Amino acid sequence: MQRHWRSTVILLATLAAATYLTRRAPTAHAQSADFVAPEECAACHRGIWETWRQTGMGRSFSRPTPANTVEDYAQHNTFYHRASDSYFTMFRRDGKYYQRRHQLGFDGKQVNILEKQIDYIMGSGNHARAYLHRTPANKLIELPLAWYAEKGGYWAMNPGYDRPNHDGFRRTLGYECMFCHNGYPQIPAGNNHPFAEPVYLGALPEGIDCQRCHGPGAKHVALAKAAGAKAQDIRQAVVNPSRLSPQSQMEVCLQCHLETTSFALPNSLLRAGRGPFSYRPGEPLSKFELFFDHAPGKARAGKFEIAHSAYRLRKSACFLQSKGQLTCTTCHNPHDIPRGLEAERHYTAVCLQCHANTLERLVAARQHPPSTTSTTCTTCHMPKRRTDDVVHAVVTDHYIQRRKPAGDLLAEIPERHETGTQAYRGEVLPYYPAALPPTPENQLDLALAQVIEKSNLSAGIGRLTAAIARHSPQQPEYYLELAEALRENGQLAKALPFYRETVQRSPKFAAGLQKLGTALRRSGKYSEAVETLQRATAEAPEIATTWHELGLAYRAQGKTAEAIAALEKAISLDRDLYEAFNNLGVIYFAEHDSARAESAFRQAIRIQPGYADAHGNLGNLLSKADDLPQARQHFEIALRSRPDDAPTRFNYATLLGRMRQFDAAQRELEACLRTDPAFADAHELLANLLMARGQAPTALPHYRKVLQLQPQSGKAHLALGMALVAVRDAAGAIPHLQKAAAAADPEVRQAAIQALRQLRNQQNPGR
Repeated sequence: MQRHWRSTVILLATLAAATYLTRRAPTAHAQSADFVAPEECAACHRGIWETWRQTGMGRSFSRPTPANTVEDYAQHNTFYHRASDSYFTMFRRDGKYYQRRHQLGFDGKQVNILEKQIDYIMGSGNHARAYLHRTPANKLIELPLAWYAEKGGYWAMNPGYDRPNHDGFRRTLGYECMFCHNGYPQIPAGNNHPFAEPVYLGALPEGIDCQRCHGPGAKHVALAKAAGAKAQDIRQAVVNPSRLSPQSQMEVCLQCHLETTSFALPNSLLRAGRGPFSYRPGEPLSKFELFFDHAPGKARAGKFEIAHSAYRLRKSACFLQSKGQLTCTTCHNPHDIPRGLEAERHYTAVCLQCHANTLERLVAARQHPPSTTSTTCTTCHMPKRRTDDVVHAVVTDHYIQRRKPAGDLLAEIPERHETGTQAYRGEVLPYYPAALPPTPENQLDLALAQVIEKSNLSAGIGRLTAAIARHSPQQPEYYLELAEALRENGQLAKALPFYRETVQRSPKFAAGLQKLGTALRRSGKYSEAVETLQRATAEAPEIATTWHELGLAYRAQGKTAEAIAALEKAISLDRDLYEAFNNLGVIYFAEHDSARAESAFRQAIRIQPGYADAHGNLGNLLSKADDLPQARQHFEIALRSRPDDAPTRFNYATLLGRMRQFDAAQRELEACLRTDPAFADAHELLANLLMARGQAPTALPHYRKVLQLQPQSGKAHLALGMALVAVRDAAGAIPHLQKAAAAADPEVRQAAIQALRQLRNQQNPGR
């Protein structure tokens, strides 16, 4: 199931995350009573508490204040993002912090203005800071612009945003991100299940605290305050990682610092029945989650990512030869991480604990330079490098190598987008633990890992189908994930039974109901889709995306009033749900209410300026209103965001033809047909354009293709017949004109009869 796969601060989740549903009960997290306020620890452990608060982990999550501001909000506070043609500005107003976006419109004035208050900062600032907005529905939204510490500090886009059609102000912060970047929050009851929408209740923690490594502290604190409590009982009421086995010590760190990749694979998935914040130090990490990796030789050569510290360390000879004795705390004291010159001396001293004799021998043999304060062990053997996934961050490579890698390790690199054909396609293998016993749970989860990010979709579907048939798991999410995989693989008909099985096993599972309703709508089963989605809204009336789906189902039924009401309900729950505005505009446009349609399309674009559908729809509306220059601008924006959109390119070509820019229209139609060779209307329009330009021989193949695609079309027979006449192939033209003359369309029939009469007159001029 889509079980909160772990990701880094780059937060590569998409709007799809907004469709994860939850039950309605907004009560506190059931585990909150086990925990105490982090400040409780300071009463007895003041020294550790004070040094801990200065570490990156202690500063990992906070509210913005003048005291923790490192950015320039006053002068160099505007960043222009060329790919999306957007300006982002960071500023303060009335003691609060904001991020604002605008673009320049058709007339050069600011348009698509959107600003969000910055409620939280994620990241210590050692490498980067991301900014979060808390919505009225208690979701956290990552804002597009980030701050990076390299080069003295500068603004740049968050990872995944350096593209025309980025997520804008819609990227939801998932539980998997909060897990590693903050203390444990309160979440709604029932949100421990997969597909749960990430909702945060009450005041959020500000920074990772002691309980992340030592476990829940309520019992420990209560005993420490109790009269007559034994010291041993107090100590045993909380986890001391130093008393764990080396493997368990390491796993306390691995819960957050082990990531094989932040790109689609998946990196890891939670075990069935485990909540997103349910890991406890000291328990085997494999009971909480499994980690996965690419097949050998299939990953990017030398991949190096921002959360790779443990992944890279585990490749090192030092780690492998230690046989598990080398752990993170061998080098790092998590309570007090040194900085600057102190750090260089500290880490060099750690290395020399094992390598002093070797270093002396190599220096004596002049095979190694003498150690100095400027050339520490880590300078060459653990160099700082730019990461592949967060391209504005430079971090230490924890792969301890004999020789420093060649090349400029700090050279700037473009952001990589591993989507579509660039994404990994191959088997997903277990990484930690490396070997999984063939238990039912392991077989199900390993099969699941193949499909949830589509890495090994076709083969994974077979494996997951077989595992479900063999073990009949109780959790409905396995069936839902199989249904989703089949749908992604273009097998919607085969997916439907598994969607139904999901709901049969859990009739009140709102995510299952929503996804079943969507599948039914896409299958043309509109009445059943409406009934199913109505049930979903009854189970989770606060979920905007379910109301949006219900609106689409009503529209498919032709129930315009009900569709508008459902879409407006979705918008009332989520004012930034741009798809709902766009679909509302589509309905108004079909109802010939151009004013409301235009307003809805523009609102969708204001929220998401790279939204191709809304730009294409607005372009069509403006074209119909004869506002051709402005329509052209919106078509061009749509195609920059989605260049393979054949219908939009066709509409753009039609507009260019109306503007008498025939060369450009021809280029667009040719590009359209490269994307969709079976687009009959594009073949016809291109052929008509070529005919008008006196290029009948070039037009002929396109007319033939139209007839191949539409063999019963009298219009297609007429067009081909007339083109054959133009190239003086009367014999070839006559059969097509005769078929057109028998067409039902009177205009086609009359034109064909007249063409046949003219041919007869030409062939028999004396009669």
